[in-house]
Amino acid sequence: MALFYQHNINENTKLGIWRIEEPEAFYLEKVPLKKGVSHPYKRLQHLAGRFLLPTLYADFPLEEILVADTRKPFLESEQYHFSISHGGNFAAAIVSSHSRVGVDIELVSSRIVAISHKFLHFNEKVFLNAWTHLPKIHLELTTVLWSAKEAIYKWYGHGELDFKNHMQLNGPITFKADETIVCPFVFQKREPVQLTVEARIFDQLALAWVMTEG
Repeated sequence: MALFYQHNINENTKLGIWRIEEPEAFYLEKVPLKKGVSHPYKRLQHLAGRFLLPTLYADFPLEEILVADTRKPFLESEQYHFSISHGGNFAAAIVSSHSRVGVDIELVSSRIVAISHKFLHFNEKVFLNAWTHLPKIHLELTTVLWSAKEAIYKWYGHGELDFKNHMQLNGPITFKADETIVCPFVFQKREPVQLTVEARIFDQLALAWVMTEG
């Protein structure tokens, strides 16, 4: 059993990361396998992510999960809102009975800098430029912005988003005493929506999550 991290955000919302160390058979005892997931490693990630849901809330109805055309998993009953992410040997999930949620995990890797032109708005590049003298922090913050936008994408759930223009950092990033990174964003698909994305760095792993009421 390998619950790597758990954060009880409030009485209605929990977040967790699972370190994938078990064989597929371990997960298949408790998790229904979705058809079409054929690659063994992707299948293991898929199973671990879903295994984490009832680890956070024991009554989570795995058998009722549906998948929208946008590939977003959901419960038609809306007993819980949830989001799942995978990265390397880790799976993350956020589950809430009251809030819309999104989560993402990413391995901190220099490859993110190589693709940063695809998702960073000019103002975000200016922000990151202030950290170029500290390469490790610069890379971590670049990864956090990517992960934050992926979490927002999952929170939105309808696809067709421009990562540069529909999701933008909207103020200074701050750091809590527990090392949580707080990122104010504005989501502008239609009417602007102010969002607070929170993030953590665990060695070479970045985690970001977002939640809104209703």
